[in-house]
Amino acid sequence: MTFSHSVAVITSDEQALIVASDLAEDFKRDSAVRDRERRLPLPELDVFSRSGLWGISVPKEYGGAGVSNVTLAKVIALIAQADGSLGQIPQNHFYALEVLRVNGSHEQKQRLYAEVLAGQRFGNALAELGTKTAHERVTSLKRDGDGYRINGRKFYATGAIYAQRIPTSVIDESGVQQLAFVPRDSRGLTVIDDWSGFGQRTTGSGSVVFEDVYVAAADVIPFQSAFERPTTVGPLAQILHAAIDTGIARAAYEDALHFVRSKTRPWIDSGNDKATEDPLTLKSFGHLSIRLHATEALLERAGEFLDTAQAELNAEIVAAASIAVAEVRAISTEVSLAAGSTLFELAGSQATLIEHGLDRHWRNARVHTLHDPVRWKYHAVGNYYLNDENPPLRGTI
Repeated sequence: MTFSHSVAVITSDEQALIVASDLAEDFKRDSAVRDRERRLPLPELDVFSRSGLWGISVPKEYGGAGVSNVTLAKVIALIAQADGSLGQIPQNHFYALEVLRVNGSHEQKQRLYAEVLAGQRFGNALAELGTKTAHERVTSLKRDGDGYRINGRKFYATGAIYAQRIPTSVIDESGVQQLAFVPRDSRGLTVIDDWSGFGQRTTGSGSVVFEDVYVAAADVIPFQSAFERPTTVGPLAQILHAAIDTGIARAAYEDALHFVRSKTRPWIDSGNDKATEDPLTLKSFGHLSIRLHATEALLERAGEFLDTAQAELNAEIVAAASIAVAEVRAISTEVSLAAGSTLFELAGSQATLIEHGLDRHWRNARVHTLHDPVRWKYHAVGNYYLNDENPPLRGTI
């Protein structure tokens, strides 16, 4: 599928899914090669951006398609099925757009949404090393005339190396966390390609250094307040992660089916067209199929809960959405790892698995599912149903 240099306009959920399906077919073709050689997907991202898919969550009143979260999650799952890294790269882009939707001013929405619809990508610079907790931030935002200066260092900055703007979590002089949408070409801003994960190898999740980087006041949006009241920022972030894992799981499952069907087995008679009658193999596929289908159903259900929460914000509805997302996040973690492991179990130690890059599914799942501990999802879900306790308001639930 090819596009002109202009950015396509997507106007409906149906169109978004059709475009994503077409792109996924193209992206799948060289995904194993990109993983093996750690070839950064710059041409693919150019096509991805020009497809219009990066703007599908922009609200209709600002010129976007305003697709449902069910559709957004399916789009990410389709791309992640084709290439796990390509599926993860836009995750923080859509996260930043949700912060903008929830906390941005009308002027900020007009301007930044327009940039996205014109094809610009947003990365992220959120996480930091060396802090007491995973949620603590020390990167500073200090007033300088009509704007601000940023100083600090970030890591695990997925998408920053590919972005035109890098939304950055910063602490202002009052100790309040803000989100600064920093232009990628700002003086004093350095993106370092030091990501060395053995999976998700081309996400470009490296480091970002800020040395007296200037940012205009108009490019700073409240961030902390998005977690001081019920909003959909946290569950939106998490449903995208669940979609990535679901896509990776589907890819491993499909490749496992193909491997078993195409391999000559000693117990198959020449006149038998069945892939296998081995009861252990049949059990493995039966077990995996059920869990994968359950995950895909729960992903759609979580999207529906999230759509309801965005339309009618209150503490109970947001809590229900967060729990629905936590449920699919938990099972998608398990099934993505299980699908990759099943492929290994059925293929054994043969070099064919590595030669065709089929090991990448397990590696991708193992790395991505470490993003935030799934054990806390189970804790939140159990506490919700057993003790009627709403989950905490944060980006990891």
